[in-house]
Amino acid sequence: MRSSFVFPSPLQLFASAALRGTGELGDAPFVKNPQGIVYEAILPDRPFFEAGSMTGNVRGIITAMTARDGNGVELTVGFSNLPTEGGPFTYHLHADPIPEDGNCTKALAHHDPFIRGEGTPCDASKPETCQVGDLSGSFFGNRSFVLHFANKTRITCTNFKLVESAPPYNNGTGIPSAVQATGAAPIATSHDHVPFVGAASTLSVSVFFLCLTCTAAYLVRRVGDI
Repeated sequence: MRSSFVFPSPLQLFASAALRGTGELGDAPFVKNPQGIVYEAILPDRPFFEAGSMTGNVRGIITAMTARDGNGVELTVGFSNLPTEGGPFTYHLHADPIPEDGNCTKALAHHDPFIRGEGTPCDASKPETCQVGDLSGSFFGNRSFVLHFANKTRITCTNFKLVESAPPYNNGTGIPSAVQATGAAPIATSHDHVPFVGAASTLSVSVFFLCLTCTAAYLVRRVGDI
């Protein structure tokens, strides 16, 4: 009997790596963060998408602060006045900043310097394998934040801005006393919230100072009304 062996081609090996969910250029590297840096993004008064049940724009503030020990970033995310249909809503960092005219399409695609793509769902337990725009990290001070309907239509968008002073670390944990640290999915404080459905729904984190392999344990995530 003749035996035969099939050796995988480089293309097949590449496809296998893609199925595991890492980028063409590998995983995002670990980067330590300086302390006390805060960036904030505030959604504009006027929505980019004006149709359906929208009355005015979604109201939202996204605040990101580096952790005291330099490992990761602490996030406070709050939304209200969401549309009554079209969810679950997702949000990401996008490649370019929003221009003066507020055109969300000019933010281009998700920030994805490691060419990870969206074909395979992101594993939130391994953020270093995700798109940078899906929580794995990179400088985001010059990037934009975009909120989407489930069908990827862009609802609204804004840019991050550096905040001059950081909230005090006053509880000995490296986390402001106004928020609680948790490795679990965010819990809303009202019915009007964005559900957590995976890494693509959590705000992509990392500034020049944010760690590229932050896990949920390093993050503070709170969803509630503004």
